[in-house]
Amino acid sequence: MDVNTDLAMWSNQLIISAMIVYAFAMIFYAFDLFGARELKTAETSVESTAKASTVRRTNRKTASTAVLDRPNDDDASVPSEKSRTKRHRGARIGTSLLVLAGLLHVAAVLTRALSVSRVPWGNMMEYVLTATAITLIVYLVVLTKKDVRYLGTFVSGGVLLCLGLAITVFYTPAAKLIPALDSYWIAIHVPIAILSTSLLYISAILAVFQILKSVHETKDPKWLRFLHRLPSSTDLERLSYTIAAVGFITWTFTLIAGAIWAEVAWSRYWGWDSKEIWTFVVWVIYAAYLHARATRGWGPTKVAVLNLIGIASVIFNFTVVNMYFNGLHSYSGLD
Repeated sequence: MDVNTDLAMWSNQLIISAMIVYAFAMIFYAFDLFGARELKTAETSVESTAKASTVRRTNRKTASTAVLDRPNDDDASVPSEKSRTKRHRGARIGTSLLVLAGLLHVAAVLTRALSVSRVPWGNMMEYVLTATAITLIVYLVVLTKKDVRYLGTFVSGGVLLCLGLAITVFYTPAAKLIPALDSYWIAIHVPIAILSTSLLYISAILAVFQILKSVHETKDPKWLRFLHRLPSSTDLERLSYTIAAVGFITWTFTLIAGAIWAEVAWSRYWGWDSKEIWTFVVWVIYAAYLHARATRGWGPTKVAVLNLIGIASVIFNFTVVNMYFNGLHSYSGLD
């Protein structure tokens, strides 16, 4: 079957449309996270709470007055629902825009798949397109369980950057699948690798916030005051570890499935190909991360740095190894 160029063109247009919406989502998320108004409102809220506590202690000296005044004082000590909603308006708008961008993004993936009548991850451009969509879905799923909107700036910004690379540096015209990839294993091995990449990326962002939050908790520098309403570094580390642990499990399956596919395609499970080596290197780094996290003597910051080394190795494996290392896995689609 020939390639449907019209659907391929629509896919490219949907990518550009999604990028525009992602850019606006990133701006609103950034305003919510870094905005001076948020900091000023928070500081005012703290001052109001302190004043309300003083008034409440004074009023307790007069019993008759306390009975009348206590409810109003209690209300004053807690920011109103309207105030909280106003302070988080940027994040709420950013999340709404992110959902809209996600719909356009998923539509771009589907139209790309329909244009070539196959799975939409046959080259680097399609891999990035699908991986960023899965990353967004992972973020939104986590968001239903925990309020992680503070990650929104970096999720939307990271997806925006990757989509920009997908339609420029990694761009590949829609085409049929090359014979070497024409196997049912491409529908098993690659999606798990994509999911692993998405999970490890979200975990790495949390690791960055964990490191910054630990500095904020100990030294409280002015440039980190935007972290005041984030969870503690301990909570951030725990969530980062949980997601990375799941990512490690799926990456392990990626490594095993790749070996099985290699046996089917080349009659051997392991051939020390550059891609195989670096996939194993990634696995070793994250295995070391999980081990270090459970070993006494490794502080949370050192463990988080190991997490960041892990995601750096994933990025290196996808970009440098795919583009510059010769091997049997040279399926980037780039000339």
